[in-house]
Amino acid sequence: MKFRSRWLLPPILAFASLLSGCTSMSTMPDEGPGAEAGPVDTYRIGPGDRVQVNVWRNEDVSVDTPVRPDGMISVPLVGDVRAGGRTTEELAETIEQALGYYIRDTEVTVIVTELNSHEYLYRVRVTGAVENPLSMAHRPGMTVLDLVLEAGGMTEFASPNRARLYRTDGNQRRTYPVRLDDILAEGDLDTNYTLRPGDIVSVPERLF
Repeated sequence: MKFRSRWLLPPILAFASLLSGCTSMSTMPDEGPGAEAGPVDTYRIGPGDRVQVNVWRNEDVSVDTPVRPDGMISVPLVGDVRAGGRTTEELAETIEQALGYYIRDTEVTVIVTELNSHEYLYRVRVTGAVENPLSMAHRPGMTVLDLVLEAGGMTEFASPNRARLYRTDGNQRRTYPVRLDDILAEGDLDTNYTLRPGDIVSVPERLF
């Protein structure tokens, strides 16, 4: 059997715990994210998402359906199939194997057409001494500076070189120093890290 699958993600991208909850997690300082700024983990379907199941040359078996609260979807001939917690590739393969009892040479494609279960999973946030603290959708290639500028820049009370990037890594909270003054005044981009969904940038006020 042939197998192909892909997924589409609307530009609503990450859940991150508020900074007030950071103290409950391990904090590990580091010189920089390094390789951690790589690709985001493969998206897994959740309840509330909407998926489109396309069966090649069998439109009557194809379906566009929301994922139920129990994580299941209904597919003609197959019945209920667990979609929650699976990638589109895993779901397509499961459906393809089940349809193999009824249809020869099945080829299934699964697409996430609406992402609702993880609305906050793909967001980034900036807090503290910025003009407009915000939570916004992550964009590929977005950097710390991009996020700060989206927030209208820093206030006159900011301590730019004491800014921090907080990132969840498994069950740990990692902390990276961000020297915004060096970035803006000197063009030193060493700490202008590429953001990942879920990142939080905090700009403290200076000490008087």
